[in-house]
Amino acid sequence: MLKEFKEFAVKGNMIDMAVGIVIGAAFSGIISSLVDDVIMPPIGLMLGNVDFSELFVILKEGATAGPYATIELAKEAGAVTWNLGLFINAIIKFLIVAFALFIVVKGVNRMKREQEEAPAAPAAPPKSEVLLEEIRDLLKK
Repeated sequence: MLKEFKEFAVKGNMIDMAVGIVIGAAFSGIISSLVDDVIMPPIGLMLGNVDFSELFVILKEGATAGPYATIELAKEAGAVTWNLGLFINAIIKFLIVAFALFIVVKGVNRMKREQEEAPAAPAAPPKSEVLLEEIRDLLKK
């Protein structure tokens, strides 16, 4: 059983998948930072100093009456919030990741097409054919 597990874990596809997951997790952190720290602040500034990560609507007041400056304060007070800004950030993150994956898949498909279109090297004739040609040449002599 241990031998079978070792064979399974060391397969090329399994290692490729593990590398992809680790890189994907790192890529997710980069995209989160890109959206939260680079893209959204200028957009928020253009829209009148709006911080999208703190854009929310109170659906139900908490034990302590609002207004609440942040989502955290609203949650501490027991308020029910509709976190639109976090949802907008998540959509932007998804679109960036989806576009990056689209570019990767497009590149892989292009390489596959080029590989399929490349002319194949002429196949060596079967051994029996080579032997028959040698016999023919010997008979001619």
